[in-house]
Amino acid sequence: MSFKYAIALTGGIATGKSTVANIFISFGFNIIDADKISHMILDKNYLKIAKLFGDRYIIDNRVDRKLLGGLIFSDREAKEALEELLHPRIYDEISRISIEQDNLKRPYLIDIPLFFETNRYPIKRVIVVYTPKKIELKRLIKRDSISLEDAKKRLNAQLDIEDKRLKASYLIDNSRDLKSLQYECDKVKRQILLDFKRG
Repeated sequence: MSFKYAIALTGGIATGKSTVANIFISFGFNIIDADKISHMILDKNYLKIAKLFGDRYIIDNRVDRKLLGGLIFSDREAKEALEELLHPRIYDEISRISIEQDNLKRPYLIDIPLFFETNRYPIKRVIVVYTPKKIELKRLIKRDSISLEDAKKRLNAQLDIEDKRLKASYLIDNSRDLKSLQYECDKVKRQILLDFKRG
């Protein structure tokens, strides 16, 4: 059975999940990255993407993710069609890697940005990387060089960060600087190891 030792790592867009993942890698944790897997599956299925949305979304047999992202965040039907194509394939691949990780009999993280939204993964423990919405918006605009309107659209396509916060098994507050983030991660790491030791 997969996901026995898994902990989902999630949060909002631009809350700092990648930074947290890197800190946990430095602690010796293995990470399964759902985004990397989804990019690989997206490119593998570029012909299906072209059929669904048109050839303009394909460049040199690869999906133009930025262009497709613009469509997905503004068209609900397109978003649902893409999810129907990708999500079962992503799940199967993550599940396959998860079985390998479970054989090691130690906790590992699965970075799943839409963990709560897809409600697909039978993982009991969840780390939520949290920042208040105002900071999240600022960081997203800066990171992706997009307008406030576009940033709001992207945030609204996900479950509100305050709702995710309430669903967390472990909460990591990333509203301050890197030093305090490292402290937060260390605190959660110790709690995880303790919880798994207790069984």
